[in-house]
Amino acid sequence: MIRKILVVFLLITSATLLAQRTNSSPYSFFGIGDQFSPSTVEQSSMGGIGVAFNNYKYLNFTNPAAYADLRYTTYAFGVLNNDLTIKNGDIEQSSTSTRLSYFALAFPIGDKAGFSFGLQPVSSVGYSLSNTAEDLSEITLFSGDGGINRIYASFGIKVSKRLSLGIETDFSFGNVDNSIIKQRADKDLATKNKETTVVRGGAVTFGAQYQKELKNKLILNAGAAFKFGNKLNVTGNEYLYTLSLSNSGGEVPRDTLQNANNPDGEITGNYKLPLKTTLGAGLGKLDNWYVGLEYENQDAIETSGFLNTTNSVYKYGKSNRFSLGGFYLPKINSISSYWQRVTYRAGVRFEKSGLLVDGFGNSTNFTSVDDFGISFGLGLPLKRLSSVNMGFEFGKRGTTNNNLIQENYFNFRLSLSLTDTNWFVKRKID
Repeated sequence: MIRKILVVFLLITSATLLAQRTNSSPYSFFGIGDQFSPSTVEQSSMGGIGVAFNNYKYLNFTNPAAYADLRYTTYAFGVLNNDLTIKNGDIEQSSTSTRLSYFALAFPIGDKAGFSFGLQPVSSVGYSLSNTAEDLSEITLFSGDGGINRIYASFGIKVSKRLSLGIETDFSFGNVDNSIIKQRADKDLATKNKETTVVRGGAVTFGAQYQKELKNKLILNAGAAFKFGNKLNVTGNEYLYTLSLSNSGGEVPRDTLQNANNPDGEITGNYKLPLKTTLGAGLGKLDNWYVGLEYENQDAIETSGFLNTTNSVYKYGKSNRFSLGGFYLPKINSISSYWQRVTYRAGVRFEKSGLLVDGFGNSTNFTSVDDFGISFGLGLPLKRLSSVNMGFEFGKRGTTNNNLIQENYFNFRLSLSLTDTNWFVKRKID
């Protein structure tokens, strides 16, 4: 029965997502797009913490060692709706986008190990910008779409009563298309520069968790995860041609031109992603409450090949994130009150994305794009330990200083977490 419910939910939600735009942030113009930190709705509702947290029925996308404590087969499917308000000086613009957050399956292997696999987005591109000269002599249109996804497999095992270790492998893949159209008032034809790229690359993450029971049933957790350095290889083609624009916005290509900076039209390069380290600790009581603190950092992303010369208005620096969050579950087995069985979550997050942008385009005044968010959420219980999880997040990214853009956003996250019996436990007949 649980599989039938999951399939119906997946089909309905996927059909809705296909009709939606997956991103609307101007910052998705840079690099491989707007990058996402992998986290479940439960984790996002607690400020993104997860490296030290584990649970017998929930997934964990931060630390593979957490699957050592999994005791039920769990299906999880999540979506995100983003309401965005963009500010640049006195100008404001709003937009909405919806995307798949993840689709994953996890199950225990015996009493001391667990395994998970699934699909998640890594980044998304979805922008449409215009720039008009002050004398109205020229208009430039910027647009892009696409994104990167990853498939992953995680394994965690208890090596002692208190210590768990885990490993995760993933493979990222996707396509990114960017284009620039320039139209002068005194010219009949416009020019278009289009880049079509394919992105591929793999990565390995190692994780560890330590757990100790204190007095009064308090449990102390500590965790660490290390995503080793890897490369995302980029290949593709660049096209430069003239075209005419119809009144309806349609394009009629004309003559192909040659780009002096890239005469053969081929794009080759890579993004070198350094080691990412995540550390955290937490304290709580099983099925009652938990509070945790987490820190993540990574050195600057490096680019090479064609990617190193395509743009001079942005670069990468060191990134880091601080998160504080937790949950409260009044009474998990309450019979008199449904709301006492609801899990209440909250958290706060401050993040330096590592993206540095020069709003004036002269490569001399790069400004860090920072992100701050406050989140809370509800875990609504269903039968057999399953739940519907809702998350709400208010935040701000970027700044209007130095000719940049500030984004005020509201994220609504929704997930369905369904539990089933352990596939690897033989059923007993009384």
